[in-house]
Amino acid sequence: MNGTQWIIFILIVQVIHFLGTWKLYVKAGRKAWEAAIPVYNAIVLMQIINRPKWWVILLFIPIINLLMFPVLWVETIRSFGRNSKLETWIVVLTLGFYIYYVNYTLDVKYIEDRSLHPTTAAGEWISSILFAVVAATLVHTYFIQPYVIPTGSLERTLRVGDFLFVSKFHYGARTPMTTVAAPMVHDTLPGLGIPSYLKKPQLPYFRLPGFTKVERNDIVVFSWPADTVRVFFKKEKGVDKPIDKKSNYVKRCVGVPGDSLEVRNGYVFINGKQLELPKSAKPQFDYDIYSSKGVSSRTLDNLGITDFTRKYQSSPLNQEQVNGLRSYIMGFNQAENGQLELYTKASGIPANVISKYRLALKEVTDRQRTVPLTADMVNSLKDDPNIDSVVQKVTAKGSRGINLFPQSPDYPWNYSQMGPIYIPQKGATVDLNLKVLPLYKKIIKEYEKNEISVSGNQISINGSPATTYTFKQDYFWMMGDNRDHSEDSRAWGYVPENHIVGTPIFIWMSFDNFTEGISNWRPRWDRIFTTVNGDGEPQSYFKYFLILLVAYFVGNWFWKRKKEKK
Repeated sequence: MNGTQWIIFILIVQVIHFLGTWKLYVKAGRKAWEAAIPVYNAIVLMQIINRPKWWVILLFIPIINLLMFPVLWVETIRSFGRNSKLETWIVVLTLGFYIYYVNYTLDVKYIEDRSLHPTTAAGEWISSILFAVVAATLVHTYFIQPYVIPTGSLERTLRVGDFLFVSKFHYGARTPMTTVAAPMVHDTLPGLGIPSYLKKPQLPYFRLPGFTKVERNDIVVFSWPADTVRVFFKKEKGVDKPIDKKSNYVKRCVGVPGDSLEVRNGYVFINGKQLELPKSAKPQFDYDIYSSKGVSSRTLDNLGITDFTRKYQSSPLNQEQVNGLRSYIMGFNQAENGQLELYTKASGIPANVISKYRLALKEVTDRQRTVPLTADMVNSLKDDPNIDSVVQKVTAKGSRGINLFPQSPDYPWNYSQMGPIYIPQKGATVDLNLKVLPLYKKIIKEYEKNEISVSGNQISINGSPATTYTFKQDYFWMMGDNRDHSEDSRAWGYVPENHIVGTPIFIWMSFDNFTEGISNWRPRWDRIFTTVNGDGEPQSYFKYFLILLVAYFVGNWFWKRKKEKK
């Protein structure tokens, strides 16, 4: 909806409110016209129902207002003596239109000094829950949002199973564009598998003022531009989602508006100079590790490497053994000698499982293994006398990758070699021709809502020939620190400014084995209450939190004892 449509919509709402309440305003000692004036009618209504005037503000905050409207409907009819549970349910289920029945057909009397306190324990409970939901929704929508790392694209900077607090106020919170949505859930109602929102009506994009801008090396949470999935990690027919209901991704911003970006051998170069990452970053690249004695899993495990595959040789298995191994096996193969080759994750098959099912297993130690490594891991392996070589895997320049931006044969790019490419800046103008069009076509058509067509060598935008294009908003380039195992801007291109959600500020909890079921979760104590962004090494404040927690309980105990003595 554009501005004009929203004004019309608001006026319609005001008319509906006036027609349904003007008699009640009169019975409350007010003038009928007071029910018709936008904003002022809401202030008067608060006086009528004996609620604070600042509640009016909540009526104009998207999502929060959805919670407040039922409250006001109920409070309105109760101010005129309609207190039964049945009428409470009717006014909510009719979306407030029961007030019309009260306004025109019932001879009600205004109760000026009615009690505002719930008369039952259930009422008190409901009132408390509602207040908590409103407060939590306000914080979740405009200030701090929890987020969990679901994939390894930022390993080892951010680990799978890290629970984060994401600040929305750093860059300025987006006001919700989707106005009708369930509070504190994203795109799907838990357990039901259906959308948590209605696509219409939609508010125009607006961002509240922030105290900083997205900068290079910031870790950023954003709405995934390419998202067409209903349920994450589930392949289904694509769906069209509003911007603020697209799945949230987290990556590192490596290119800001106006930058010229290039990827050389996996490393990012900005304006011709290699991007220097902060000390908190732990970038990983794929390496081939070779040892004539075999590259043992123990060697990798001792370095904290978790992204590799184990291979076991096994004699034929019975059904009981197959069932016992099912949750650990990623795949299997029939070897030439008749034995089975079993493939597992880095965690392997636990010793107690091997013993329980009487398995005859032998782990195969290959001479060469390919694993993602940080620079520190590479140095440790090179110092290991059992390791012969550690060589980074790099795709040669000119070798075109699969499904990579901008999906054009004119750009034979791959994950290791890409660019140079310009990161669009709001207000900047670029020349348009058939060569550069693939780089900016999605921006022009999808992100900035223009009609684009090509006839021969002529490009037309909104029906007019175009040789240049001026960008309407800023764009960013996002990449994962796990460079060879990250779906990022190299796959789907630029991230628009209106897709930016916020920046992680804090890891409040972290678990190993996060994807293997809650019973297998193991806390990473060194990551709990740890900072995310910054130039230095991540700083954990867990011990300080424990000290404060102990101090609180001890202080509270002494305070209660002192109070009892009095």
